[in-house]
Amino acid sequence: MSLLVVGLSHRSAPVSVLERAALVGDEQAKLVQDTLAAEPATEAAVLATCNRIELYADVDKFHAGVAELSTLLAQHTGVGLDELTPYLYVHYEDRAVHHLFSVACGLDSMVVGEGQILGQIKDALALGQELHTAGRLLNDLFQQALRVGKRAHSETGIDRAGQSLVTFGLEQLAQGAPVAEWARGKRALVIGAGSMSSLAAATLARAGVAELVIANRTLERALRLAESLVQQHAATPAAILAEADETLREPLVARAVPRDRVSAELPHADIVVSCTGATGLVLTAAELRTALAQRAACPPGAHRAGTDVSLLDLAMPRDIDAAAHRIEGLHLVDIESLAEAAAEPSGAPGSSAGAMAADVDKVRTIVSAEVAAFGAAQRAAHITPTVVALRTMAADVVASEIARLDGRLPDLDDKQRSEITQTVRRVVDKLLHAPTVRVKQLASTPGGAGYADALRELFDLDPQAVAAVSRADGSARAAEPNDPKGGRP
Repeated sequence: MSLLVVGLSHRSAPVSVLERAALVGDEQAKLVQDTLAAEPATEAAVLATCNRIELYADVDKFHAGVAELSTLLAQHTGVGLDELTPYLYVHYEDRAVHHLFSVACGLDSMVVGEGQILGQIKDALALGQELHTAGRLLNDLFQQALRVGKRAHSETGIDRAGQSLVTFGLEQLAQGAPVAEWARGKRALVIGAGSMSSLAAATLARAGVAELVIANRTLERALRLAESLVQQHAATPAAILAEADETLREPLVARAVPRDRVSAELPHADIVVSCTGATGLVLTAAELRTALAQRAACPPGAHRAGTDVSLLDLAMPRDIDAAAHRIEGLHLVDIESLAEAAAEPSGAPGSSAGAMAADVDKVRTIVSAEVAAFGAAQRAAHITPTVVALRTMAADVVASEIARLDGRLPDLDDKQRSEITQTVRRVVDKLLHAPTVRVKQLASTPGGAGYADALRELFDLDPQAVAAVSRADGSARAAEPNDPKGGRP
């Protein structure tokens, strides 16, 4: 079996296509389940973020696998296969491993080095484990990707460039001013309470907004987020707050409202951040125009008079009507404009700095080394069931011959029988030691997969016995926790 990834991202497809191809609701679960049901795949996992959709599978046929995975992506995203195909990329075996490890390190992100992708990879693995679509290969692959990503962030300075999309988006809204200076004293409305929305709310709270309103379809979740932010702000050491600004010593005002109250909150909001899983628009152009008119009619002090409203849309598909770009008094930054800004040489802060380039080179070196190590480990693991089956067969031969000896020499006492048994076992172990150690070494090298086949052929091993060892090993590996030290990564 071989690793295959078929996907599309901001690097291969325009935002208009990514937006239409976004997987909403339980479509991710349906996609991996249908992939596993397809003939070429025995394992499946999907990595879906606001700017990428990638389907990973362990397949036995490359061309059939590419065709099947492409068709499944088209079916579940609702984008026609003919339209989707030009934007798809395909990676196979070591190149697929290299791709995921690069993604985990933030090298393939819209904002190079951002660390939020690690949480999304973790979610992809958790879904595969929950649905039992991730077996030994994908469990090993995604767990190793998480470790590689953490290693890149801990051993290099990639974090210097690794802003999240939230931070990058707020910097685009601030138009060159420090985010804390730009946001201080404003009222902010965050729509959604998922991971991206929570990060936006926390970032705005640290920036010193005067009031923070969390609107979410599930009010309880919004309440928990608001309470958590208030507690975190209160627990922040005074020295840290003083370094930023004395005004940040004030208690954080945070409220939670149901999402159907958004229209009532809009006229009072200076900053609006939206990132939901909605299939349609959360804020239409008509609703925004109405809010602007109500805002203009508000009595003095109800909002920061004379300021425009800043909108940050981090959802895919989009939450905020793109027509907002053309409405006077609104400044909209969405995934499409973020992609354009990130693509500019000076778009991402520090992107042209030599220090960042050096960090990126270090991360690439880490990725290359980890890909080689992962490949060697997988090839060595491929030979293990054959070696186990060989030693099991040898043990069975020893047991059979000792039983025959008992029939021929019934007068042997227990001590004599034990000594003979141990001697025969030592002879067999010594004969098998060198070839089995050597075959494991050879199997870990590129092109070493054929050694398992040679071993099975030379010793006439039962294929079913080898397969039984593989199944048992796979079940045990899949049941292991993500973190080898215990717990989740």
